[in-house]
Amino acid sequence: MASQELAEKLQSRQAATQEAEPRPGPEHSPVHAEYMAEPASELTAKLTHRLDIAQGTAAPRPTRVFNPYTEFKEFSRKQIKDMETMFKRYDTGKDGFIDLMELKLMMEKLGAPQTHLSLKNMIKEVDEDFDGKLSFREFLLIFRRAAAGELQEESGLMALAKLSEIDVSTEGVMGAKDFFEAKMQAVSQGSKFEAEIREEKEERKRQEEDKKKRQAAFKQLQSNFCS
Repeated sequence: MASQELAEKLQSRQAATQEAEPRPGPEHSPVHAEYMAEPASELTAKLTHRLDIAQGTAAPRPTRVFNPYTEFKEFSRKQIKDMETMFKRYDTGKDGFIDLMELKLMMEKLGAPQTHLSLKNMIKEVDEDFDGKLSFREFLLIFRRAAAGELQEESGLMALAKLSEIDVSTEGVMGAKDFFEAKMQAVSQGSKFEAEIREEKEERKRQEEDKKKRQAAFKQLQSNFCS
């Protein structure tokens, strides 16, 4: 039914762009109301893509290398790692996506169960490729929008961001409370990630040195008993 409606809308819109006068009737449909403000070329491309997805004939999109640390500079490495840990915890299918049922389980575990329609709307709000599920990048968009104050207080996505125990609104980059201020700091603090990486390496080095000292002390204790 949805596929037929999209097909009819696409044909109607294409015909409307070629005629001097608008066609009566379809302009009052929900699909028209959603896209009436878009340029005809963008509208045609979007409707065609959605129709292809609905029919299962959509061509695979070209893959691109996604680096969360460079694309989401407003967050610290620790925040991104925490988000990744949470994402993988609820990606029970281990396919790199959180689908509708996995999101349902996540919200139940967080103590904010949602209706089926609410779950679909949550995904739709950040679903940039219209595949009906959340990639890790789209998952990060939830926290970006929460930190920027772009989510409604009573929305499911805001509940997810608040209950995740990943504080992006007050910690931010370098402890900044304001998201956009944090974003500006991220530009001027380009070496922040490198510093964190060095700290991680130094911590591993200290742990390795402590391990060697304990081994040396144990060997010395052994030799004292054997002598």
